[in-house]
Amino acid sequence: MTEASAPITQDVLTLPRKLPEGGKANLVGLTRDQLRAALIEAGTPEKQAKMRLGQVWQWIYGWGVRDFHAMTNLAKDYRALLAERFEIAVPEVVSRQISADGTRKYLVRIAGGHEVEVVYIPEEGRGTLCVSSQVGCTLTCSFCHTGTQKLVRNLTAGEIVGQVMLARDDLGEWPQPGQGATGERLVSNIVLMGMGEPLYNFDAVRDAMRVVMDGEGIALGRRRITLSTSGVVPEIARCAEEIGCQLAVSFHATTDEVRDRLVPINKRWNIKALLDTLRDYPKLSNSERITFEYVMLDGVNDSDADARRLVKLIAGIPAKINLIPFNEWPGSPYQRSSWERIEAFADIIYKAGYASPIRTPRGEDIMAACGQLKSATERARKSRAEIAAEAGLPA
Repeated sequence: MTEASAPITQDVLTLPRKLPEGGKANLVGLTRDQLRAALIEAGTPEKQAKMRLGQVWQWIYGWGVRDFHAMTNLAKDYRALLAERFEIAVPEVVSRQISADGTRKYLVRIAGGHEVEVVYIPEEGRGTLCVSSQVGCTLTCSFCHTGTQKLVRNLTAGEIVGQVMLARDDLGEWPQPGQGATGERLVSNIVLMGMGEPLYNFDAVRDAMRVVMDGEGIALGRRRITLSTSGVVPEIARCAEEIGCQLAVSFHATTDEVRDRLVPINKRWNIKALLDTLRDYPKLSNSERITFEYVMLDGVNDSDADARRLVKLIAGIPAKINLIPFNEWPGSPYQRSSWERIEAFADIIYKAGYASPIRTPRGEDIMAACGQLKSATERARKSRAEIAAEAGLPA
């Protein structure tokens, strides 16, 4: 068991977020309490604050309106006051790529000129948006392209909510003012599986998801939101209590020796510490089950013995295991397991009583698949030899 005194935050210096001096305050990402306080501070009478909060919230998150002057149920002088003090800003879309399978990848620019990637995956009956929580990542998982770039900074709640809003912009999903949502939701699910470790940016992720889950706006229920963590053990219970969304764990190995190499955070919180915490998560959060993500790496973690160990490790945890064919990227030290090996692995898990879907790779032609996200402007690139050395493999 790792010492209880181990730090929760990443051991890395992040750049402070710099905004232009004298800039307007952005309302996107503020919780209801924060937005109410901001409106009162700007001059809204306290007796009107509850009503004004509901009106502004509906315009921003129900109808996607960015111009205060278009908020026609507000008095003109109040609209002018809001426009003078505030803005409704989302990240800038730098580029959009559309895969042959319909997957969309957005490169978006946030304050300070930094860039992150957002992916929309359309499927029959649902549409999943993969959202980033950090610029870069500090975890250095050796199979993950995102992990080969340095962490720059955490995203704000507004920058996280803004990713959802810009995707709805692009998909034309906002209803007309005065109307409720009609028809099938294009963005019906959110996964915090983009760039970064969400539990290393807990407060911003929590506040952003509270905005997204609010029933009078974007209105995605907690069962439609999945947070993926590599295993930040001290924050998992807090996630259950303060967010209550579905949980996915980047597991990827059945021994500490292999997981130390694939997911280095395991050196701080090992498999036993992680699983002990996960056993309590479903009842704390009201979640049905935990998803274990398991990337299939040829000759590394894909043996029948690994499958049998995996089943024993998760015994007693309501779970499903997502098997992910490795998505290759330039310089990667690994190769994808063969389809026959993946199916044999899945069969062992299935016969043990667990759902073991094999994830269909999506957006590979635009480098939008799981583990492939990486800011196009990131300069701290590593060579194949450096990556292989860090993974403990021959170059």
